Amino acid sequence: MESYRTEEEQVEALRRWWDENGRSTIVGIGLALLAVFGWQGWQQYQQQQREQASDIYQQLLNSASQAELTPARQGEIERLAGSLKDDYSGTTYAQFASLQLARLAVADGDLERAESELRWVLSAADRSSDIALVARQRLARVLASNGDTEAALDLLKVTSSNPYVASYQVARGDTLLAAGRRAEALEAYQLAWQLESENPGQLNTVTLQQKLSSLNPVAPTDVELSQDAGSAIEAGSDSELQGEGA
Repeated sequence: MESYRTEEEQVEALRRWWDENGRSTIVGIGLALLAVFGWQGWQQYQQQQREQASDIYQQLLNSASQAELTPARQGEIERLAGSLKDDYSGTTYAQFASLQLARLAVADGDLERAESELRWVLSAADRSSDIALVARQRLARVLASNGDTEAALDLLKVTSSNPYVASYQVARGDTLLAAGRRAEALEAYQLAWQLESENPGQLNTVTLQQKLSSLNPVAPTDVELSQDAGSAIEAGSDSELQGEGA
């Protein structure tokens, strides 16, 4: 650093430096502070949004869990869900609210509304998230109920990495059975049974056993599959798939 002979020279040098750089320095510091406090403010805002959305969703659940779903309660659910979707669309609670609306629409026989709500969830949620995987399966069931078998089966294409792979196979079986494709439905149910036996807790095995028994007199525990679960899933995605309700 350059040496100065007098304090006056140092002061003069400092003044010149300030004239040349002071404003940009202040601006730089200001921008840095703005970035820090702006980020903190954004984080606080996001947290407030989540907390408010959580409170609204809890109100929605309280209304939906009533033994008797009166028109007034259903209207309240619609209002709360609409608030979540309009004002808190960036939260997962809005997606859960849309799932609730889809469930009510199915109960009312309004499959078009159910499809719309489920597609909204899929557009808003991360594709690999649990809520997207649940919505995808429910949408497949809605499409199957409307007779769109191939679109439903296309949604139910899965790999072994899908944590809901066993329930997806049950949904495939139900879709194929409704379309009169009994042999393919049996294969899907058998695969679901094997997947459940390898990773218990995914399915209601009593219900699945009833489905199997209706198509095949052999008890599920005696059924021998020609392929292991993983390879069967991949084969199903490439062959047959090409040619719980909401």
